[in-house]
Amino acid sequence: MEGYLHLNNNQSFLGQWLTPPPKQQIEGEIVFFTGMTGYQEVLTDPSYKDQIIVFTYPLIGNYGINELDFESKKPHVAGVVVYEATNHPSHYQAKYSLKAYLEKWNIPLLGHIDTRAVVKRIRKEGTMPAALSSNELDCKHNWVLPKEGKVTKVTASTNGCYGNGETHVVLVDYGAKKSIIQSFLKRNCRVTTIPFQTAFKEIKNLKPDGIVLSNGPGDPKELTNILPNVKKMLEHYPTLGICLGHQLAVLALGGNTKKLTFGHRGANHPVADLKYGKVFMSSQNHSYVVDEESLLKTGFEKRFVNLHDQSIEGLTHKVLPIQTVQFHPEAHPGPADGEYIFDEFMNMIKVEKRSVIAYA
Repeated sequence: MEGYLHLNNNQSFLGQWLTPPPKQQIEGEIVFFTGMTGYQEVLTDPSYKDQIIVFTYPLIGNYGINELDFESKKPHVAGVVVYEATNHPSHYQAKYSLKAYLEKWNIPLLGHIDTRAVVKRIRKEGTMPAALSSNELDCKHNWVLPKEGKVTKVTASTNGCYGNGETHVVLVDYGAKKSIIQSFLKRNCRVTTIPFQTAFKEIKNLKPDGIVLSNGPGDPKELTNILPNVKKMLEHYPTLGICLGHQLAVLALGGNTKKLTFGHRGANHPVADLKYGKVFMSSQNHSYVVDEESLLKTGFEKRFVNLHDQSIEGLTHKVLPIQTVQFHPEAHPGPADGEYIFDEFMNMIKVEKRSVIAYA
């Protein structure tokens, strides 16, 4: 059955439904992901909440969906657009085909779309509202997407406890990926995940050795009401900010963020580490970046730089034990080149512990 992708610039693309047609029009911000693999992690990454994802690789679903690579308990995308999707995956761990998995969660999959043309349009005009529909629309496309509430939809409602290691890490959940938790469990940590609205007094009662501000969806400026709470965490504990957490740390200390034209989404983004003078590949998913000009009075120093557009990919603080990264050091999907960020953070916690003991 024929289906349509309608962009907010009045352009439409004809395709075919690979899952049953949605009962009503599906709307969301359209973005694209450039990785050749990793579609399972992308679908279940809370940072993609309510977005329509276009996969640029022409054949998606080759290795199916397994039981190991989920980043959360369910997919968060509003819809999926591909050129072609196989219904016969070939991998010994595959439990479902891509189509079967999306159909289970009532997420529409539109295939036989000229994804190259769609991506070229997004790269030229930027991410924009879009819709998936069974109807060829004649009217002007002027959807307005809701700007608030995405983090509220993906954060945990209660605390979660993982592991029993020596170091206690509190992970503030703005839409955290499972792989971040696993990265700390591998380093002999006890991890407590908390809803992002948790008051500082409650966080203090947990007696964390370090704080992690997680990834998450949407514009960081939608969360200005929690910035005073974030600032208290930054001032009292060694802190690692990842993606949205990186942006919130900067906003909390007086910096600014801005939106990219079409964002960074893929598993092959080159990043330069200015401290060690090396380049590595990174996994990324974000629409917003830190405005470098706004850092002057924040105490932050630039450490990581995106080699495609020179945007900031990570910071350190001159005084406070804070480290932030815009990319995903836990990868999943993508190369694990940046995983050493977790080791540096663990060392930061140890140094802070020793200084507290010495001062006492």
